Amino acid sequence: MSDEAKDALNPHTGRPWPADPANPFAPGAPPADVAPADKPAGAPQFSATPSQQELAVRAALETVMDPEIQLSVIDLGLIREIHFVDGRTLVRMMLTTPFCPYAPQMMADVKDAAEGAVSQPCDVELLPDPWSPELMPDPSLLGFSF
Repeated sequence: MSDEAKDALNPHTGRPWPADPANPFAPGAPPADVAPADKPAGAPQFSATPSQQELAVRAALETVMDPEIQLSVIDLGLIREIHFVDGRTLVRMMLTTPFCPYAPQMMADVKDAAEGAVSQPCDVELLPDPWSPELMPDPSLLGFSF
């Protein structure tokens, strides 16, 4: 796979990024090693190393639990992306099941935890991608192996 093809894939889902230049959160922007002058205004900065802000948000999200499974949204691999753009935090997450009855509460808890970790407004976006235990950092937390 060429470097260009690799850069065009979302590292979390393995699927191509959406090519929507009007959306500042659509990662169709050049890789992080491109000079900032070449990047569109408001485009998120991508790096293999998470920022201190992202680490703080991820640590705060360890306290947000799925009420049915009793594991954090981080342990379940539900948090797919965290971006900081124009003084706002964007958290993109998925649910363990479509039409989860706890979705509004979990989204509110994620928003509150993120805003508590970094002092800026947060938006939470649900991704339509299906969840599976393979997305978890440690699937054995569910009590069986894969």
